[in-house]
Amino acid sequence: TTRIVRETLYNMEFTEVETPILYKTTPEGARDYIVPSRVHPGKVYALPQSPQTLKQLLMISNMDRYFQICRCFRDEDLRADRQPEFTQIDIEVSFGTQEFMKCLAEEMLRNIFGLDDNFTLAQMTYAQVLADYGSDKPDIRYDLKHKNVTALFANSPFQTFKNLYDQGGMVKMMFLPGEKGMPSRKQIDELPLVVKPYGGKGVAWLKYDGKDWSGPIAKFLDDKLTKFLQQVREENKSTSGTYFFMADANEKVVHDSSDALRRSLAKEFKLFDENEYRFLWVTEFPLLEYDSELKRFFACHHPFTAPMEEDYAKFYSKDVEQIKQTRAQAYDLVCNGYELGGGSMRIFNQKDQSRMFDVLGMAEGEVKNKFGFFIEALRFGTPPHGGMAWGLDRLIMILAKTDNLRDVIAFPKTANATDLMAQAPSVPGDDQLKELHMNFINQSTTNHTSTNNKE
Repeated sequence: TTRIVRETLYNMEFTEVETPILYKTTPEGARDYIVPSRVHPGKVYALPQSPQTLKQLLMISNMDRYFQICRCFRDEDLRADRQPEFTQIDIEVSFGTQEFMKCLAEEMLRNIFGLDDNFTLAQMTYAQVLADYGSDKPDIRYDLKHKNVTALFANSPFQTFKNLYDQGGMVKMMFLPGEKGMPSRKQIDELPLVVKPYGGKGVAWLKYDGKDWSGPIAKFLDDKLTKFLQQVREENKSTSGTYFFMADANEKVVHDSSDALRRSLAKEFKLFDENEYRFLWVTEFPLLEYDSELKRFFACHHPFTAPMEEDYAKFYSKDVEQIKQTRAQAYDLVCNGYELGGGSMRIFNQKDQSRMFDVLGMAEGEVKNKFGFFIEALRFGTPPHGGMAWGLDRLIMILAKTDNLRDVIAFPKTANATDLMAQAPSVPGDDQLKELHMNFINQSTTNHTSTNNKE
């Protein structure tokens, strides 16, 4: 796979550049792994979460097209498709556009997956995928699209959903055609466990067997809702089926619960072909996320992502609500429910970059300390540029038709980021600690005693 990637990019006149591993912290959102410096007491290097600022500096330095197959490190909680160190196909292009990045992704996919020459990526906006699937990385090998049915309960006799309508909450509905399967009562009773981890309080449901309705909310059916549910059956060319409803005052809970339920039903009723690959290009992500408790913004991607051209007025607005609505020139590549890669067009002038740091609440001293070298480089003239990065390990996992990265990585880490074979991480020796000018505070377990350590 790496050979195919390299050949594809070489043929498109990309230059492969190796960037440093021992570097400065990068703004990728996760915790850094840090390396104490022996020759600079009290200072540390950070292992790169990605070569983000480095590849942008290459564009500023007049490099046209860069790529690298690089190791990255993120100190974050692990799961089946995440490891603390991973390999990424890293790409950056000067004078590119979002359409160019999409075409580049299509060419790479054609070569890696052996797709037809006429293959093109299906494309949806972030708002569309959230509405239809409740997720920004939906598996589109099967239907089970969501429908926002909140308005249908404005005057409903079902008081629970009517109250949510009055409170500005959300009700989503999903239809499983009877031809695909009719869930048993036992299967339905287990559904609350599917949505509980996402804040869901339960799953309301209705069954129609082609003649009669059943289910706990069947007694609340009115003419308006019944007519709508009939239209849904007709759209699906089905004479029977089960309707599932997810509702909450918090829209995120509804989206997340609906997504979890959709994936669970697809697996339970075998609604997809395990040998099929379906790709999706998702665009127009939010640029910023607002923390109402801290009353400040955070970058959804990283602080170098450019706003969409038509949203610059919102980006420069003094109104918090307007800033919240700013969309990013960001894009993700999705395959079978996994985020395979993602990227964005970058901010390429000092004024917009300063505005971004200001919106993020970063003081001038903090900006200078973290990004002084980068801000200085922007002053010398920067071409419009953008890039993306693909998770190579995740790509191999998908090609191998497994759902666990450990199956495709040599010497993988466990769920708590340990290497059982080498017994890493391990306790450093006294001499190492002394050379590195280090002490441990509240060290819970040691394999030796040391006057340098504080227990």
